[in-house]
Amino acid sequence: MKICLDTCAYSQFKRGNQTASDLVSKARWVGMPVIVLGELRTGFRSGKYFDRNELELQAFLNNPVVHILDVDEIASSHYSETVAELRLAGTPIPTNDIWVAAIAIREGAVVVTYDGHFKLIHRVATHLLSI
Repeated sequence: MKICLDTCAYSQFKRGNQTASDLVSKARWVGMPVIVLGELRTGFRSGKYFDRNELELQAFLNNPVVHILDVDEIASSHYSETVAELRLAGTPIPTNDIWVAAIAIREGAVVVTYDGHFKLIHRVATHLLSI
């Protein structure tokens, strides 16, 4: 299974959450959207341990099963279709999460998250974790 980590899933993985750790350690392909990297680094800069967190993130990204996922034209198309569907349904969700979903759709990956609102995006498979 290809998985695409949401920000909260990576954070819980790093905190040693057993469910997140098991899923990530067993995965043969882990996607890290650039949107997630931006959110993580924003959090790092807001805390006391920027250097340590950045080093740990770099070590994670250097793992051969981890793939940094950029935004491209295909993802932008999935994004626009998803936004339109959510608006029509009256169920808006955070913009960054729609981008994460769009990238996961493009990759055929399952979004691993703790955020239940991903379930509102019917176009993407979601593995909802609990803390």
